Amino acid sequence: MNASPDSLRLLAGLLASPGDDAVEAVAELAAEHEWLAGPAAELRTLPPGEWQAEHTRLFVSGHPKTACPPFESAMTGGSLHGAACDQLADLYRRAGLEAAGLPPDYLGTQLECAAHLLERGCEHSAALLDELKRKHVGAWLPRFSATLRAETRLQFYRELADRLEAALDE
Repeated sequence: MNASPDSLRLLAGLLASPGDDAVEAVAELAAEHEWLAGPAAELRTLPPGEWQAEHTRLFVSGHPKTACPPFESAMTGGSLHGAACDQLADLYRRAGLEAAGLPPDYLGTQLECAAHLLERGCEHSAALLDELKRKHVGAWLPRFSATLRAETRLQFYRELADRLEAALDE
């Protein structure tokens, strides 16, 4: 995973629940990130709350099941707070980090960790980044991205799925 730290943090941020000013924020980001231009235009046409509803359906509590839980344990083991949480908490500890506020196996947390390790650029960080990619992100991100692409009703999430896969391959 050799995407830039800034691009990894952008992807992590775009996974978050959209707030009241999220449409405007994506429009502003589209000025710097051309791939967001189409999604930004689409989001501006949606009725209020539709993006949030799609986010909830995909990532939080879809019916009859959540389509794309952005958590390694859920994608690989079928339930939250699996063994990946402990393994990732240990990896973060060895990197001098801590997953605060979100489970360690949340995709956004893993992307933030990868960004941090890339910024450090030392041999120890490179080894941890390789472990993160091989044992964690690389093991489930392709399936997550494919499921997201297939399940979403929004161009925004299809583009995000493509960018997540590309970040893994870089």
